[in-house]
Amino acid sequence: MKKIGLMSDTHGWVDPKIFKYFKDVDEIWHAGDVGSMEVIEELEAFKLIRGVCGNIDDHVIRATWPKVNAFECEGMKVCMTHIAGKPYKYTQDARAAINEHKPSLFVCGHSHILLVQFDKNINSLWLNPGACGYKGFHKVKTILRFVIDDGKVKDMEAIELGVKAKVNL
Repeated sequence: MKKIGLMSDTHGWVDPKIFKYFKDVDEIWHAGDVGSMEVIEELEAFKLIRGVCGNIDDHVIRATWPKVNAFECEGMKVCMTHIAGKPYKYTQDARAAINEHKPSLFVCGHSHILLVQFDKNINSLWLNPGACGYKGFHKVKTILRFVIDDGKVKDMEAIELGVKAKVNL
């Protein structure tokens, strides 16, 4: 069993509430648009982290994190990328990653819209945690927290960090 904290679209800033909500997780997953290496370093000092680069990330982050990160976690095949489209209407790159890795859990970011949905066409649970940074069109900063146990996602929580503002303690 692993407890996972899922975030995306920090755009160079980590909301201090992340450390409260992710204090009991085993791993943090970041679905891209990190914004700075300082974000990665800050999160790495806190927990084990996995991630992908996003469209705003520079060459340093792109050299650190891949565009697609496919791995297994507690018996579940996971595929993470930043830009994916939406369930049933995938970008060409997302479709290629899904076809190659055949995940049972597909994770993305980019849209700044939190979405948890099962896509029966790819037989996969789709997760987008929304955005937890203060840049972008979203009005509320969001993250996801859940458990993976024996190949199943359990105890899914959508967490609102507050209105989109740099400091919202």
